[in-house]
Amino acid sequence: MKLATLKDGSRDGRLVVVSRDLAHCCDVGHIAPTLQAALDNWARIAPHLALVAEGVEIGAQPVERFHEHEAMSPLPRAYQWADGSAYVNHVELVRKARGAQMPERFWTDPLIYQGGSDSFLGPRDPIAMADDESFGIDMEGEVAVIVDDVPMGASEAEARAAIRLVMLVNDVSLRGLIPGELAKGFGFFQSKPSSAFSPVAVTPDELGAAWDGGKVSLPLCVDYNGEPFGRAEAGRDMTFDFPRLIAHAARTRPLGAGAIVGSGTVSNKLDGGPGKPVSQGGAGYSCIAEIRMIETIEHGAPKTPFMRFGDTVRIEMKDRDGHSVFGAIEQTVEPYDKGA
Repeated sequence: MKLATLKDGSRDGRLVVVSRDLAHCCDVGHIAPTLQAALDNWARIAPHLALVAEGVEIGAQPVERFHEHEAMSPLPRAYQWADGSAYVNHVELVRKARGAQMPERFWTDPLIYQGGSDSFLGPRDPIAMADDESFGIDMEGEVAVIVDDVPMGASEAEARAAIRLVMLVNDVSLRGLIPGELAKGFGFFQSKPSSAFSPVAVTPDELGAAWDGGKVSLPLCVDYNGEPFGRAEAGRDMTFDFPRLIAHAARTRPLGAGAIVGSGTVSNKLDGGPGKPVSQGGAGYSCIAEIRMIETIEHGAPKTPFMRFGDTVRIEMKDRDGHSVFGAIEQTVEPYDKGA
């Protein structure tokens, strides 16, 4: 089953079931007005949504064209957005680039930060910046899951059973602000503006063999200004799978239905070392910071600039037959207009 939230002038949009080919959708407001409402009563509501989804596929439901640019993030706002760093290769490169040793515990103890969840961007909304480009604007291509209620102290098995939906993320980061915030010892805030999620969230069964219950084994396609930038395999080099991340997040608190847990930047190694650009036959990168790290390691200084006004990023995942699974996040960096 594939679900999306369409813009209707309200904060939370209207829930629709989307066809597998992403061509059509069916309004399901009579079942659940919003995705959060569906998640709040998933055990009761999901079977009704699944019947609609089946009807959409066989032509037994009234449908309308599905346009990705009319979609909000599946959850336009959420009670919880906890983003992990499951690809420890990425963390290791960050620290290596600044000459810092990575603690050995990072391979066994997941990193998670609590992001802002009150104002997610739509998948085709611009990345609007109120200041100039000196903030170091970067994209981060990730995978995320939406969970049902997770009890405090949940086991990994309980966490796995609570996964309801899977989607993609552009976790926008302001690299120029991160060092100063981390130096204060209180974590991210200004350096992590609103994130954007894919037009469609899918139930794990839609992924077929690409879903093993804990991770998605498909390449994450990141294009930057129309050129291939990243093709990292999301199921490879993922040190902590989603059940592990969810259980970690729930160690000292319950997670409410609709909580979102992210994977962190998808990152692959190459022959035990840093990856290569797509143009050189490598898997490329899911964020600009990573290629800058590798440039620093190899040449002593970064060469690739961060995003500037007018730059565009596209994040998408296709199945093994080349069909888009979640639709595409496609965003352009623009100056922020308070009057818009």
